[in-house]
Amino acid sequence: GKKRLDLAGPLLANLFRMLFRKLTKDVYRYLQKCVENHKEFNLSFAVKHNTITNGLKYSLATGNWGDQKKSMAAKAGVSQVLNRYTYASTLSHLRRCNTPLGREGKIAKPRQLHNTHWGMVCPAETPEGQACGLVKNLSLMSCISVGSLSAPVIEFLEEWGLESLEENARASTPCTKVFVNGVWMGVHRDPANLVRTIKKLRRKDDISPEVSVVRDIRERELRLYTDAGRVCRPLFIVEHEQLVITKKHINMLTLGASRSTDRLNGDQSHSWDDLV
Repeated sequence: GKKRLDLAGPLLANLFRMLFRKLTKDVYRYLQKCVENHKEFNLSFAVKHNTITNGLKYSLATGNWGDQKKSMAAKAGVSQVLNRYTYASTLSHLRRCNTPLGREGKIAKPRQLHNTHWGMVCPAETPEGQACGLVKNLSLMSCISVGSLSAPVIEFLEEWGLESLEENARASTPCTKVFVNGVWMGVHRDPANLVRTIKKLRRKDDISPEVSVVRDIRERELRLYTDAGRVCRPLFIVEHEQLVITKKHINMLTLGASRSTDRLNGDQSHSWDDLV
């Protein structure tokens, strides 16, 4: 779906950005005072290193994500103490995702699983009581995209026949609109071939394996996403209505792929990572 998860990286980046902006404002105010009062500018007094340190420490200790002075506007319960009762409870806690809605409301819709959650959210694991359905767990094989630059994908599209909107303003021939992270980049005449090529490049690791490709034939749209926070799940590759994976590959996995003897002999390794 179009939903995104806030991971630790972007959350800390936003917090650091806010604290750094506060630091620069403090330096600017001190510099203004020095100019107005005809005083000498002292860098050690201007840059207060505790601004960023204390801000990060406060947010990580209390879980209130945001400025200490604006605690009402800050998100609550973002950082938590990791559950270490059992190994299973630790894994469960690490894969937990929280919906930022009030627990008091009796709205049923946000608590229910949507069709697009298939294979991404566990349908069984959720707490009882008020938090039921609002606190979900990721399914075992799903992962969250870290995010990558969209520039290499746009460069590739330009090389492979992407026409700009200015060139194609009055064209009558049917074209497919190409979107990258929701931005309309242009149109393409042969979308089927383009999708095939992008998938080949993704499997060869020439472009990031996290890039998702969606072709909407009815709407004549091709949507590419490279942003962070998307929930991804593994799928079997099908070519000419046949699965590419065979029983031979499954047997190789079950027999123990990473045998040291095979590695020494220079044989090709068949581990779970190689399969994915």
